[in-house]
Amino acid sequence: MHFEPALQPATLIKRYKRFLADVITPDGRELTLHCANTGAMTGCATPGDTVWYSTSDNAKRKYAHSWELTETQQHHWICVNTLRANQLVREAIEAQRIPELSGYSNLSAEVKYGTENSRIDLMLQAENQPDCYIEVKSVTLLHAGQGFFPDAVTLRGQKHLRELQSMAEQGQRAVLFFAVLHSGIESVSAAHHIDPRYTELLTQVQKKGVEVMCYGAALSAEGIRLTERLPLVTKSLNG
Repeated sequence: MHFEPALQPATLIKRYKRFLADVITPDGRELTLHCANTGAMTGCATPGDTVWYSTSDNAKRKYAHSWELTETQQHHWICVNTLRANQLVREAIEAQRIPELSGYSNLSAEVKYGTENSRIDLMLQAENQPDCYIEVKSVTLLHAGQGFFPDAVTLRGQKHLRELQSMAEQGQRAVLFFAVLHSGIESVSAAHHIDPRYTELLTQVQKKGVEVMCYGAALSAEGIRLTERLPLVTKSLNG
């Protein structure tokens, strides 16, 4: 994924009301950016960090600029635009850069499924194979080199785990895909210290056949690309 037009830098003043952030540009202008990330964004929105933002030419938008990346004062790169995760995974699948998800002839997005009024992020299909349901999650919470998901209690995420388990029990292929969009993260774990129920469900669904994949990414102001598979570890913050 390449950013066209190129992203522009600014210094973060503050994030507020979940969807907004104020920044100051190198030439001293103050801008308000739209923030597509509704999560806690712990460690991703520290005042003084460098923000990289895109600009839309859509005249109907109230805020023309969107917060895409954070370059932290510790020199980590983070993709904070959660809309990018699905795009990156789709791009990588179509480019055959995820061997575990190759061999399918059709890819669909946002397909209704399950019993809890859900939409699967991506579905892969091929003749004479079970359908493959892929739920994508963006991982950006870092602690001591390890990434954690979620960064806040997520009833929606719990629902997605139940839906994936149901698909696996019906003989379909079910995949939870962690897109690790923080350059400092080297492994991924369920955040038991934040959402213990999510951790319990993750352990349960894996036993029922749900696959969990974690992939890191190369991030820069020029673009983002999923790279290598990272380990999933069953370890809480307290060990």
